[in-house]
Amino acid sequence: MTMPPSYWLMTEFKRMPHRVVSETSRESFELPLLELTSDLDHQLALLDRLRTPTWIFDIDSSRIYWANTVALEVWRSTDLNELTMRDMKSDMSASVSRRLRQYQEDFERSNATFSELWTIYPGGKPTTLRVKYTGIRLPDGRMAMFCEGLAVVTETPETLRSAEALLHTQMMISLYDDGGALLYQNPAARSTWEAADTSLASRFVDPEDFRQLRRTLVRKGEARTVIRVRTTRGIRWHEITARECRDAVTGSPAFLTSEVDITDLKDTEEKAKFLAYHDVLTGLPNRTAVLRDYSARLEAARAAGEQVAILFVDLDRFKTINDSLGHFVGDEVLIEVAQRLKTVVGRKGLVARLGGDEFLILMNQSGSASRFAAVASGIVEALGEPLRIAGRALVVTPSIGISFFPESGDDIDTLMKSADLAMYKAKEDGRNCFRYFSMNLQEQVQKRMELETDIQRALRDGEFEIFYQPRVAAEDLRIVGAEALIRWNHPTRGVIEPSEFIPLCEETGLIEQVGDWVLGIAVDQQVHWRNMGFPLVVSINLSPRQFKNEDIVSKVAKAIARTGCRPNELELEITESMIMEKDHTVARVVSELTKLGVRLSIDDFGTGYSNLASLQNFPVDSLKIDRSFIENMRSNQAITEMIISLSKLMGMKIVAEGVETFEQLNWLREKGCQEFQGFYFSKPVPAAEFDTLLIPAGKRDRA
Repeated sequence: MTMPPSYWLMTEFKRMPHRVVSETSRESFELPLLELTSDLDHQLALLDRLRTPTWIFDIDSSRIYWANTVALEVWRSTDLNELTMRDMKSDMSASVSRRLRQYQEDFERSNATFSELWTIYPGGKPTTLRVKYTGIRLPDGRMAMFCEGLAVVTETPETLRSAEALLHTQMMISLYDDGGALLYQNPAARSTWEAADTSLASRFVDPEDFRQLRRTLVRKGEARTVIRVRTTRGIRWHEITARECRDAVTGSPAFLTSEVDITDLKDTEEKAKFLAYHDVLTGLPNRTAVLRDYSARLEAARAAGEQVAILFVDLDRFKTINDSLGHFVGDEVLIEVAQRLKTVVGRKGLVARLGGDEFLILMNQSGSASRFAAVASGIVEALGEPLRIAGRALVVTPSIGISFFPESGDDIDTLMKSADLAMYKAKEDGRNCFRYFSMNLQEQVQKRMELETDIQRALRDGEFEIFYQPRVAAEDLRIVGAEALIRWNHPTRGVIEPSEFIPLCEETGLIEQVGDWVLGIAVDQQVHWRNMGFPLVVSINLSPRQFKNEDIVSKVAKAIARTGCRPNELELEITESMIMEKDHTVARVVSELTKLGVRLSIDDFGTGYSNLASLQNFPVDSLKIDRSFIENMRSNQAITEMIISLSKLMGMKIVAEGVETFEQLNWLREKGCQEFQGFYFSKPVPAAEFDTLLIPAGKRDRA
């Protein structure tokens, strides 16, 4: 027999513990937990004589186990065997199935009895009854449900539909008497309650939350709160709305609650809050948390008369690890460093990660400043122990700057800047140490700020100049190229070397403007020399910031188009760490520059972590051996010779930097080095002076 999707509609649920009394006048009887004994036929025969429909429903199989004659009429069946063969599970909704399991659990725990309106659909026709039912034990020990249809009732469509909604909704609806004892639950609410919970108060994790809810109800008649409650799924966050009302059965004061589980939303909010104020990688507080929380800690320390220290920790040469071993290894290093910092600091302070390889520690305590020095020394010692990362033993050293509140600053921002300055002093003094902030450092900062302003003025007023150092063929001493090197003719300080202002340009972003200016001047000079009859290769150094900016490709292309410069006579020099970095932007820039036809050169080769074999994957035209190998040639001969030999095998041109003696040049010639730069031939000179070197260059005697 085909049935509609729902077999019954249950409403007006009322929990009546221990017993139920039939509402018909002639068959009042006690119904404890029923059991079908061995005298089964006799018991069923007695039940069959009742004039109200009764049946036994097997919850596990979703079939009617037995029904009396009156119930057969209700179910529109003329035969008990046919009725018991009906499979009612196939069209039963999930809500109804879950509800029946709830009843079964209640029957197992107690003699609970329930009264509801049911709408059944035998033959596809709806029939509504008020049904009372209780648990009954089948002969095989399973718990079934004894049902007694008390009367046929007629309900309005609105009543039936609202009851259907109450059954299927996921909102938890409950009714309590004025004392908080449970009167009614819809299926969604019942599914969240532990059996031992008989009152709303017992479900609240914090009893004060319940007391506050009741106070608000008394004062306003309604209340809304978000609290933690005990449920069958453990402790959850529920949004509860409660309103005063009356029990429709007794007329006594009551209150109705609706609950929504917002645990997932709460977890998402907590996660978002955590991510807003914590570093994802290490779990430490981040810069935002420092700026938000540390000011209050400073004021608390001031009130307590405690001294506060800010320790700014920066890892030395951490970028080299990222560039050579990859960001995965770098991240593992940062995680381990964070753990070691927390171990050293312990409860004496707070550790935060500001970003990159920068950490901040706040400590407040009374007593001598030497205690802070002890912590800084402990950090140096702890990080001195090798880190075991990805099968490697890595050593990272810290440079630490320390500032004090209120001596070094009266707010967290100033204290951080002061500690940062002290950290840079530690790096200048050799790294792997700590230094205190002093007013002398403040003066240095002032000079640095003035220098930044001067750089901007120098670009505007044309104070920069390009010097060119010849690149010379080792075999016959012909000038075959020139490296463009920037100099600064400061109006009051004289010539300033690049080592003093280029790092500041890189840090502040001014390197983009300076680099663009160098590129424009250098390509103009290359065209000038070609017009003189000297087609030289002009080399330009690119900083990491320039190289990682994809705009460099369009800038080079525009410079070539503007001047008519030959791309194969323009060489861009980058460091080996830059090209070895696993960065998609770098790969795209290399590819696009190669399409333009310009040359790529690796500058200062040998000082990083790359190897020649890995360079064969990049379109590198030449390698420039770092001057340190040439200066210490006796101890570096084997390495230098290996670099030259392997480079020749891969078709790369070798350029030796820093050649100052004939002995160095002669050895390089013997090993097959093609070109060199160095004071042996010429120091870097202005363009006009370079012109004079070109004219007699072809006539210069071979050494």
